[in-house]
Amino acid sequence: MIADDGREPTTEQQTAQAPGEPAAADTAANDAANDGDGGRSDEAAPAAEPTIETLAAENAELRDRLLRALADLDNARKRAEREREDAARYGIAAFARDVLSIGDNLARAIGAVDDATRNSVDEAVRNLIVGIEMTEREMLNVFERHGIRRIDPRGDRFDPNLHQAMFEVERADAAPGTVVEVVQPGYVIHERVLRPAMVGVAKAPSAAASGGSGGGQQTAPDRAPSETVGQNVDRSA
Repeated sequence: MIADDGREPTTEQQTAQAPGEPAAADTAANDAANDGDGGRSDEAAPAAEPTIETLAAENAELRDRLLRALADLDNARKRAEREREDAARYGIAAFARDVLSIGDNLARAIGAVDDATRNSVDEAVRNLIVGIEMTEREMLNVFERHGIRRIDPRGDRFDPNLHQAMFEVERADAAPGTVVEVVQPGYVIHERVLRPAMVGVAKAPSAAASGGSGGGQQTAPDRAPSETVGQNVDRSA
């Protein structure tokens, strides 16, 4: 812009502006910023809406997680309840196992006195024996109240879950596998074995023992009585 006098304006005159007119630099900066915002807004893509299949899959996954969590919670509750019941039912098992020896000693003391000896002793000793028997009965009653029961399997079929076989004995009057002797009675507490019964089990008599009991009819032996296996017998005489 040239002044009226034909001279070019100075730097101060060029930078001077009207009071309400914005600076050219500010206008250019604002235009560039507006152009940049417009570009970014044009570049930003709208968010894709989830499909029905995606929502159904997420719903199924959340449902599965919820069911698994509920199942774990129910299993933990049942396990805690079972442990509480076992503690109430079997918490005295260790103590009861130690008390069993007292019952064994009482039973041995009573079994050591037969009827003849009992009738021959004086009144004081007889009362002592009666007192021991009452003590044993009371102890068994206390055991019963706490779910402890004695096992006396004489005549029963051998059960490896309840009995411990100490020996076998040949018995013709008992079926094989039958308990014929009880060395030490056993005990159970509710459904668990506190101590297995130590027993003797019957087995079938051997052929040599049962040879003479054939209902009065005997069969001839296959070889002479003096003949043994691996030995030749001279029968020429």
